[in-house]
Amino acid sequence: MALFARSDRARAVNPLRGGDLLLRLPVMDDFPAWARLRAESRAFLTPWEPSWRDDDLTRSAFRLRYFNPEDRDILYPFFICDATSGALLGGISFGHIRRGVAHSGMMGYWMGAPHAGKGIMTRAVPLALRLAFGPVGLRRVEAGSLPRNTASIRVLEANGFQREGYARQYLCINGIYEDHVLYARLKDDPPV
Repeated sequence: MALFARSDRARAVNPLRGGDLLLRLPVMDDFPAWARLRAESRAFLTPWEPSWRDDDLTRSAFRLRYFNPEDRDILYPFFICDATSGALLGGISFGHIRRGVAHSGMMGYWMGAPHAGKGIMTRAVPLALRLAFGPVGLRRVEAGSLPRNTASIRVLEANGFQREGYARQYLCINGIYEDHVLYARLKDDPPV
């Protein structure tokens, strides 16, 4: 079905295991676990994300978010799963992909509330970067964080992202245009 088409590059991305974590592309069968985890994490996630729409946790919203044919080579979403049980823990995505002379994109991530504060995202980001700098074909990954989101800033800095600037009213988070601290990591940066 065309609605579920992925780019040739995305089809070449295989699941990646690292220690107790597995990063993989979402599939439609993930919808119930995703909706459950997002619903129970809503209060935890709301301060850090764009406003949730009324239909945000529906099957059609899930399909549009992860299988939108218009996003074929500009969005690469990955689910972070427990490597043993397969349980969904959170997600990392590379979006706003720019090809041509740039080969760069923005990294965003979320963690389910029951799994936050356990170092999972800090361990998941290097796996995601292997995918971004490997089969996704990026040479530069950018990320932004609200200045007050110290946990997110720690994740970025622990993974070798360099602070590059400050963007005023950069993104609309929970209904308010918020300033962000901007970070980036290059494919050629030394390993952490």
